[in-house]
Amino acid sequence: MSTADFAARSPFVHEGIRKVVRDITPSQIREVAHLGMGRDNVVPLWFGEPDQPTPEFIRKAAMDALAAGDTFYQPNAGIAPLREALAGYMNGLYGTGLAPDNVIVTVSGLNAIMVTLQSVLGAGDHLVTTSPIWPNIVAIPQVLGASVSTVPLQADTSGGWQLDVQSLFDACTPATKVILLNTPNNPTGWMMPAEDQAKLVEFAHARGIWIVADEVYARLVYNGQNFAPSFVPFMREDSRIMVINSFSKAWAMTGWRLGWITAPAAATGELEKLMEFNVSCPAGFVQQAGIVALRDGEEFVASSRDRYARSRKVLVERLSAMPRVMLPEAEAAFYAFFRIDGVSDTLGFAKQLLLSEGVGLAPGEAFGPEGAGFIRACYAVSEDRIHQAMDGLERFLAKN
Repeated sequence: MSTADFAARSPFVHEGIRKVVRDITPSQIREVAHLGMGRDNVVPLWFGEPDQPTPEFIRKAAMDALAAGDTFYQPNAGIAPLREALAGYMNGLYGTGLAPDNVIVTVSGLNAIMVTLQSVLGAGDHLVTTSPIWPNIVAIPQVLGASVSTVPLQADTSGGWQLDVQSLFDACTPATKVILLNTPNNPTGWMMPAEDQAKLVEFAHARGIWIVADEVYARLVYNGQNFAPSFVPFMREDSRIMVINSFSKAWAMTGWRLGWITAPAAATGELEKLMEFNVSCPAGFVQQAGIVALRDGEEFVASSRDRYARSRKVLVERLSAMPRVMLPEAEAAFYAFFRIDGVSDTLGFAKQLLLSEGVGLAPGEAFGPEGAGFIRACYAVSEDRIHQAMDGLERFLAKN
């Protein structure tokens, strides 16, 4: 049922909801997915999640914790062993000296973004981000009463997605409190180079602007590196930097809802309070699974990245062979974000493709005005599924 359908039931009630909430567009990705859920023979590439379940050794850790009775309230900031494990994990990746006090465990990366922005952003403030972008990143500051400016990523077939860092600086105003970057990026796969990160850190520090970095795809890179450039190494105790991460993507734990925030210790005490008022705490047995994922999961992370790389290669080859398709290169995350010549209404296109061929894709309009005309496909699936989806897309384009 659409928002308009619900509003029609009682305009009096609907108009009592805050206008900023009423004005938010419902997820167009969900609109396509809900059309396809329950249908037979659908290849669902709409959501950003792997097609394989969480590894058994992680599931067993949660089951063992449940069997042991780990069903009670937990500390707002997360249990100490997981915070210690997360600090150690990041220190091992980035060569940093983080302590457990620099970590807040959250109920998903999305909860981490909400809590982080609640701590630094309010009515009348201004946030700058890039676009195309995951729609939640734009909606959350708007719900908090802040305004949002987006700086477009530029696409071409030779150099992939690019960002002029100066354009980020130019978009900032005296009201700017936050620059929020999703890197590696959903939906484009763009990554901010370390040298541009350094320039941004210097700029933001000089103006007292917070950098909030959503790095949930940090381990999914295909350029021979083990991780993407991160803002974590730039973090100091006097730095206004907070980094968001999640267990969802690299460890195939989307349904577990477990993430974390890395921040200066002076900020984590305030974030801990906000966790109480938002969700209280992550579940204890889920946190135990997180500890095991960090301890024993590197082989799975590497094998998953190799699997996605193979599916990525198939998808790129298939799309590149289609004469109407323009596909900018990307070296991270697990998405292809491509344009089809002659297709402007990608929401309508995605629905028609689903109903005709059973192929579920995400419309580019969902990712902001700069995403218009593009379509997103998640390739965190088997090569067979990629071929099946591309066969359906080719049939549909031949008829349309």
